[in-house]
Amino acid sequence: MPTWIAVLVVVALVVVTALVGWLLRRRESRPRPAAAIESDWLEPDARGEQATLVQFSTEMCARCPQVRRMLHTLVDDVDGVALAEVDLTHRADLASRLHILQTPTVFVLDATGAVRSRFAGVPRRNAVAAELGRVIGEPAHV
Repeated sequence: MPTWIAVLVVVALVVVTALVGWLLRRRESRPRPAAAIESDWLEPDARGEQATLVQFSTEMCARCPQVRRMLHTLVDDVDGVALAEVDLTHRADLASRLHILQTPTVFVLDATGAVRSRFAGVPRRNAVAAELGRVIGEPAHV
């Protein structure tokens, strides 16, 4: 095979890989509507008055601590919002039941405990704040 064809193939593979990575990262920061999911797995006293953020993680998740810190700052900034954490290492039944394929995954629940949306992967703070504002009916505080 000529050298220029090999170089062209390598460059094409790098471009395709970069594009796929960019698309996946962009998708992580967008909330997806959640199907009708019962939140009977969450203790009622763990819910916030206006909304609840639920972070699903595992013991081996490298990105979960940074998401946890970011969610704590959001919860501290908005009254009536609680943060619940679920370790899927000890609750593997929930991963299949709730169709969680990666960690971290963040659910946004409304005041009644209904799952309104979900973020798969590491969400951006402003995206979670905007979704939280939509759920509680207030402007987003970033």
